Amino acid sequence: MNQTIWLIAAIVMGIAALAAAAVMYKKVVAESAGNERSKQVAGWIEEGSQSYLKKLYMALIIVSGVLSLIIAVAFGSQGGDKGGLMHGLEMALCFVLGAVFAAVAGYIGMAIAVKANVRTAVAAQKGLVPAFRLSFNAGTVMGLATVGVAVIGMAIIYWIFGDPSYVLGFSFGASLLALLAKAGGGIFTKTADIAADLVGKIEVGIPEDDPRNPAVIADNVGDNVGDVAGTGADIFDSYVASTVAAMLLGASMFQDQPIFTLLPIIICVIGVAASLIGVQFVRVKEGGKPGRALNMGTILTCVFLAIGMAMVVGFTPEIPWAIFWATSIGLVTGVLIGFVSDYYTSEDYKPVLETARVSGSGSAINIITGYSYGLVSVVPSVIGIVIAILASYFVTDALMPGFGVYGIGIAAVGMLSVSGMIVSSDAYGPIVDNARGIAEMAGMDEEVIVTCDKLDAAGNTAKAITKGFSISAAALTVLAIFHAYGEEVVAASSSLTELSMDLADPLIIAGVFLGAIAPPLFSALLMLSVTRNAFDMIEEVRGQFRDDPGILAGTSLPNYAKCVGMAAQGALKSLVGPAFIAIGAPLAVGLLLGPEALGAFLGGAIITGVIFALLMSNAGGLWDNAKKYVETGQFGGKGSETHKAAVVGDTVGDPFKDTAGPSLNTLITVMSLAASFFAPVIAALSLVK
Repeated sequence: MNQTIWLIAAIVMGIAALAAAAVMYKKVVAESAGNERSKQVAGWIEEGSQSYLKKLYMALIIVSGVLSLIIAVAFGSQGGDKGGLMHGLEMALCFVLGAVFAAVAGYIGMAIAVKANVRTAVAAQKGLVPAFRLSFNAGTVMGLATVGVAVIGMAIIYWIFGDPSYVLGFSFGASLLALLAKAGGGIFTKTADIAADLVGKIEVGIPEDDPRNPAVIADNVGDNVGDVAGTGADIFDSYVASTVAAMLLGASMFQDQPIFTLLPIIICVIGVAASLIGVQFVRVKEGGKPGRALNMGTILTCVFLAIGMAMVVGFTPEIPWAIFWATSIGLVTGVLIGFVSDYYTSEDYKPVLETARVSGSGSAINIITGYSYGLVSVVPSVIGIVIAILASYFVTDALMPGFGVYGIGIAAVGMLSVSGMIVSSDAYGPIVDNARGIAEMAGMDEEVIVTCDKLDAAGNTAKAITKGFSISAAALTVLAIFHAYGEEVVAASSSLTELSMDLADPLIIAGVFLGAIAPPLFSALLMLSVTRNAFDMIEEVRGQFRDDPGILAGTSLPNYAKCVGMAAQGALKSLVGPAFIAIGAPLAVGLLLGPEALGAFLGGAIITGVIFALLMSNAGGLWDNAKKYVETGQFGGKGSETHKAAVVGDTVGDPFKDTAGPSLNTLITVMSLAASFFAPVIAALSLVK
């Protein structure tokens, strides 16, 4: 098989995805943005989003610059196939390109979201169908742009260097930016959300997106910088990481068969084509449920991918049918785990309904019930991940003896190859959430707000399903990266013949425990940042109400900019600790305790990271939709004691589902990539050989 043809196909397919995104972008912005009031509110949100993202990216430029210098020196001193200094510079360049491409993916998503939110609110005046169509079209811009940019970047780097280790550098840069963008955006959005809810809803008794609330613009800005820009970078990272993990396995296990190194990119090409087709089938009828339309789009996209894979395998003798089955296992597992998240977070099923019902007994019962269902939701998801690991391993091993691990990597690629559709559904969520806020702040009719609430509830579930895909794929991806790490360490070490992790070895046990505490510590730092920053903003909101009675009377405007600035500053200051855990901790363990202890560290982090991520994402989504269900008039409706308890539960769940939970899969990916990327350095400089 001619590799060049497939690499050209990847670039062409990426360009096609970007072209389709551009066409959709023009279609969305051509819609009406409403009257002067709605345009004014949307302008505040857009200005705040652009301001924060500019500050974030400036900070990340500094971080990336420092790390690129370290990479250039570290790899330059180790030498390489193309010479010492040049090798280091090339690795540093790939790292920077990965960060830049991930930033572009996030920025494109935010650029369309801040245009689409007000237009969705205006479209909701005509009914649910036009509002859904517009908001999903906007989400499609982000979905197709994300995979388009990713495929183009990976194909170009592999074409130039012909070595997946350079794509690993690209992935490491993307992962670092994604982690900081997602964590920073999550801290920003939940700082404002909690402050707005606790003072506005509970203390003062005004609606959720009332324009009299000083924190309300910051809350809506947070949806864009966290749930859109952050998620765009996050999915970009997961998509690239799963691909490069399988490429590294292919390069090490099939040294004389380069097709297996290229196969992950081929699967991505088919996935982009499937997503381009699948998004065309997402439709909802008046009176229908948006969530079902989104789910059907995901299922159809997976079917199209399976058909495409069967055709490629059938017409390409070099590709065994084991690849088709491993890809299909990844697809099926992703869908099933997505539906587990749907069950535990949708208002159509018992967990949300029961949590809403028991809220009548107070916030404590609400929290205990939601947390318990979150714990239970981990069980079927983890069982699904285990089945995917075993099935992909043994099916591949049966058809390709000795290469079962490669099947795990391919299953991860299969799971995320439909990211074009997955991200489209995910981006739809914050767009309709913002639309609901703009509708209320612009004084639109109650029917418009009700329509936006229906769209928003489906958006919460769509985000939970997306997180289920991402977390599950991360589990499979890091296992593949873990194996690649072992190969890299052994190849670079003069004393190791294999990576052995004997649990009787105290260094190994130490590594497991240190890895196991990394995700909970990371989560704690993020959520403590949210509560600390939210406390300051709560005092600011209270102070504005106290100092200017005209705000609540509706005769004067709050100082929205002050709250936006507080959220931005607090988020950026809070990223130092999480960044050190992600990169510094694995490098410190590897250098001080040895490469094998670092392998154990990664194992411990993978287990607790996946469990915490599933728990937090599902419990948070459940609490949010339980609150929304009460707000439809059930169990006393808005303003009732049940509603107040549900609001408290939702407030607890906010940093669960939008700050810590979705950042954990990126954390374990970044730690695994850092270990693999710096494996030659660790093997050479570790104190324990």
